[in-house]
Amino acid sequence: MEKYEQLLISLRQVIRAIDIHSKQLSRESGLTGPQLIVIKKISELDGPMAKQVAQEINLSPATVTSIIDRLEARNLVKRQRSQIDKRKVELYLSDAGKALLQDAPKPLQDHFIKRYHSLEPWEQTQLLSSVERIASMMDAEELDAAPVLMVGQIQEGQS
Repeated sequence: MEKYEQLLISLRQVIRAIDIHSKQLSRESGLTGPQLIVIKKISELDGPMAKQVAQEINLSPATVTSIIDRLEARNLVKRQRSQIDKRKVELYLSDAGKALLQDAPKPLQDHFIKRYHSLEPWEQTQLLSSVERIASMMDAEELDAAPVLMVGQIQEGQS
């Protein structure tokens, strides 16, 4: 087997692992990966605006606004005008959103991050460089992507 074939198999295995975890996350919590990341970020920040959440998780403001619309429709997130500046709309988790976040399964990347941090610094740098090179070879540098592992819903346009 050619080395490029082995590399493609490994990439497909990574994509498959992410997809399986994403489906499990959706079954257990009723949320997609991107929705969980948005809820987590809103809970970490103090009344953020959608634009700030988008910057923090490295997704476009339009994508984050669409996710927030869905979360608001499920009564998991609340939009509230700022008391200080009425032009700003702040985001907060509802009680249902807080409860769901507390019970949500851990994202796949938590496991990945733990293992990544156990690598030697030179190994971390080498791995990062290699994967960045693969992204470049696939003309994927400019794709909208958060630092979170997810596949299924994004490919289908159901963030």
